[in-house]
Amino acid sequence: MAAISRRRVFAVVRRGRDMTIKIDKKIKGFEVVDVVAERERQAAEEAASVVQLDETLQRPETLVGVTYKIKSPLFEHALYVTINDIVLNPGTSYEQRRPFEIFINSKGMEHFQWIVALTRIMSAVFRKGGDCTFLVEELKAVFDPRGGYLKRGGVYMPSIVAEIGAVLERHLVAIGLMQDQQMDEEQRLYLAEKRAAYEAQVGVRKAEPGDDFPPGAQLCGKCNTQAVVQMDGCATCLNCGHSKCG
Repeated sequence: MAAISRRRVFAVVRRGRDMTIKIDKKIKGFEVVDVVAERERQAAEEAASVVQLDETLQRPETLVGVTYKIKSPLFEHALYVTINDIVLNPGTSYEQRRPFEIFINSKGMEHFQWIVALTRIMSAVFRKGGDCTFLVEELKAVFDPRGGYLKRGGVYMPSIVAEIGAVLERHLVAIGLMQDQQMDEEQRLYLAEKRAAYEAQVGVRKAEPGDDFPPGAQLCGKCNTQAVVQMDGCATCLNCGHSKCG
C-alpha cells in the first residue's frame, strides 16, 4: 500500500462499473463503499421512522377538521357532520392526511342513540389504520324501508345513512384517499348540449345550475338522479349520459 500511496491512483470500481477519479494526495487508507447499498440502507431507515396510523397512536392536541351540512326531508333539523383529520409525518415526503374521528350534531335528539353509535364505530375504524374507504360503499348501500328522498338537483338518496356515506366520500376525495369519479370537461359539455336540446324541444325553461332536471324526468338506475328523459325515442340520463340505446 505504501508504494501505491506515493503515486496517483485513477481507478475506482463501484458496483461493477468503472469510474475514473484523479487523486493528487497521498493515500493513507481506503474503504470499499457500495453506494447503492448505502442509499438503500438510508431509505430503509427513513421508511422505518415513518409514523403510521394505528390503535397505538395517541390523539394529538390539535386536529384539522371540516364540517358538512346535511338537510334531509326525513329530519326536521339539519345534521352537521364534522370529520377531524390527523396529519402524519408533516413536512416530509411521507406526509399524509387521514380521518381520525367523526361527530354528527343536530338540534333534534330523536335519533341521538344510533347517531352516537354510528360515529363511534366509524371513528374506531379510522383510528385502526389501513383502508377505511370501504365505509363509503357500506353506508351508501343502506336503504330506508320508508323510502329515500331527492336532494336538490334531483339526486336520489336511499337513506340518511347513505347521505352520511356520500359526505364521507366527498371528504376522502378532498384529502386524496379516494379518486374523484366526476366527469371530464368533454362529457360535461356533451350533456349540457343534450339538456339544452331537450329543453328547446319540449319548451321548458332553462334551469339554473343546481336546479332540478326537467319536469317529468325519471330516476336513473346508474347515477340515482332524477334526470332520465325521452330523446329521439330513447331514454337518456341528462346527468351521467347513460342511455338504454347505447
